[in-house]
Amino acid sequence: MAFSPVITRLYGPEAFGMLGTFMAILTIVMPVAALAYPIAIVLPESDADAKGLARFSAGLAFAIAIVTALVLLAAGGSIAQILSLEAIGPFLMFIPIAMLFSAFQQILTQWLIRKKQFKITARVAVIQALVINFMKTGVGFLYPVGGALIVLATLGQMLLALLLLVGMRGRDTALPREDESTATIRELAKRHRDFPLFRAPQNAINAFSQSLPVLMLASLFGPSSAGFYSLGRTVMGVPLNLIAKSVGDVFYPRVTEAVNNKENVFRPILKTTLALAAIGIVPFTIVIALGPFLFSLVFGSEWAAAGEYARWLALWMFFGFINKPSVAAMPALGMQSWLLVYELFSTGLKVAALALGFYYFNDDLTAIALMCASGVVAYLALILKVLVRAYSGDFNG
Repeated sequence: MAFSPVITRLYGPEAFGMLGTFMAILTIVMPVAALAYPIAIVLPESDADAKGLARFSAGLAFAIAIVTALVLLAAGGSIAQILSLEAIGPFLMFIPIAMLFSAFQQILTQWLIRKKQFKITARVAVIQALVINFMKTGVGFLYPVGGALIVLATLGQMLLALLLLVGMRGRDTALPREDESTATIRELAKRHRDFPLFRAPQNAINAFSQSLPVLMLASLFGPSSAGFYSLGRTVMGVPLNLIAKSVGDVFYPRVTEAVNNKENVFRPILKTTLALAAIGIVPFTIVIALGPFLFSLVFGSEWAAAGEYARWLALWMFFGFINKPSVAAMPALGMQSWLLVYELFSTGLKVAALALGFYYFNDDLTAIALMCASGVVAYLALILKVLVRAYSGDFNG
């Protein structure tokens, strides 16, 4: 975040809009890069079975990346034209590359979570962010265009996977060399088939829901509007998502262990949710009150519109911030299928809200406000449903 005031003055809203559009597409396809199998790596009792899942996930990711590349080679230009996203058409071939390394990063991260090596993942994330932001700043003085940001974003995925791999070497966290699993790859894939059947579609739908505003803004109002939204979401999301991710990474294996031991999980879910609310209430309230002023002061006068977007985003993202324990607990509570239905419903709400704002009010800010309000309702419903399930002790469906 320390680099943002410099980077925004170097590149401008249009360049950020191109990057935001590229990242929105990447975010949508990333959940299917390995069909969510990496998330299951923490579940097997034996490291050998977990290693089998890791190997299967890596092979699957490679195959999916190749198929994606072939599709984009054949029809990438047409896809960009149909979606009115011609500005990023020349850069679509970076999508399968970023997908592949994102999948590798997921695999390595989930293995480290299994080993409770949270410091490694946190340290690697900081190093990667520093390196990429230094590169953005340096390149910005020479070539301040959206294409440069897209290339650097792809390099960022590659660097993160490489740093995680280096961080694991020479430690007891490394993947075991000997394969002592009694289950075949096919058996492991079948045993955890709820992840590709439910979690991967749910994650993809959620990613589509999160990315839809950027894509619609870029398509209907141009790259600059997408840039305003992207900056507002990035500034609001990066610091708090780091906290939320750390909480989720720690909470997921713990609640899984608690459910396996038939312990009460209602209290830890509620306690962690309230703790996140206490952490987030002050910064989110400040943005709601002073968004345009703060964005103009920090990022430059041309970014005042991003501050208006951020006011509404702050309300939505606060509830997205505090729902992390509930989302992390859902696999252990047997709520994968319910989560898929929820994502379909909540995405429908957001699409309807955006369509109403764009086509009836013909105003991008009104569309964002309606979408954020519908998102708040959906997040509250999810939290309440998880708490009711945890309190009941019924984790079978």
